[in-house]
Amino acid sequence: MARIDLSELAHSYMANPTRPEDYALRRMHHVWEDGGAYALLGPSGCGKTTLLNIISGLVQPTEGQVLFDGRDVTALSPEQRNIAQVFQFPVIYDTMTVRENLAFPLRNRRLPADHIARRVGEIAAMLGLEDVLDHKAVGLGADAKQKISMGRGLVRDDVAAVLFDEPLTVIDPHLKWHLRRKLKEVHEQLRLTLVYVTHDQTEALTFADKVAVMYGGEVVQLGTPQELFEDPAHTFVGYFIGSPGMNLLDCRVDGDAALVDGQPIPLREGAGARADGARLELGIRPEFLQLARGGDRGVPAQVTRVEDLGNFQIATVRFGERTLYAKLGEGEPVPSEDARLVFPREWTRLYADSRLVG
Repeated sequence: MARIDLSELAHSYMANPTRPEDYALRRMHHVWEDGGAYALLGPSGCGKTTLLNIISGLVQPTEGQVLFDGRDVTALSPEQRNIAQVFQFPVIYDTMTVRENLAFPLRNRRLPADHIARRVGEIAAMLGLEDVLDHKAVGLGADAKQKISMGRGLVRDDVAAVLFDEPLTVIDPHLKWHLRRKLKEVHEQLRLTLVYVTHDQTEALTFADKVAVMYGGEVVQLGTPQELFEDPAHTFVGYFIGSPGMNLLDCRVDGDAALVDGQPIPLREGAGARADGARLELGIRPEFLQLARGGDRGVPAQVTRVEDLGNFQIATVRFGERTLYAKLGEGEPVPSEDARLVFPREWTRLYADSRLVG
């Protein structure tokens, strides 16, 4: 396996890029550790697949370098980089058995028969394919075929990294959880360097040790699932991750408080001093926004709707002309009148031009 360094990397599909908007990937510098599980998460067109193809060698970047364990591989082909890639649609041989499909990458490298048999058996056991090893692939379901495709990427123990490009897109929703769990188990056993591209936050957050959230060709935050949830470094991260996403309110700053429609909301210490930007926004996740009745805490609000989703409730709240969401526990009382919104200081974030400042 390999540590992957993306050194001052940028890419444009234009001949002579001059503006930031000309770049499909804006300049980035990241280190992905050997044996880590990483996800590239973002909406369609944000640059995920371009970045994956640069790492694999299918695309050569306009600027910067890709290094595997300190070795510059920027100009090398995928074969020379020694990576394996699993695509959205299963890449298998229907006329071969499952065993033959899994063994194919190893036989191509003329490895000893006993090594091939042992390795195929290990991967088949990890992916739950032991019972169909001698079945033709053509007669299997989509989930089994994608398991075979994953297994072909995982069966080699000499690869620098295994790259997954939205591998569960064609899988029925009720089977996705099973395959995600299998892939997580495989990573825990083999400690491979895995990079997983997806637009699905659940896939990314349940699979990866660290998630790179991409927006507009830029990695706006690289962090653990907990870091992305508790401390979004960009308003897009706050909005994109979570259901509902982060509440965001335009504001201005007065000392250590944000003012929204003249109502003061306390900020973390020093946040106001760093609020240098054309647009200031206050952010708080629905999980941390509190609803109280009466008193002098918080700001006045009106509860317009409550949805009971079984193990929690979502309250829709009007604060001035703004609509916010609060995620409350099952059975937690919701004030029908004289409601107050409470913004705990430790969970309230301030953004200047979409970037976290406090």
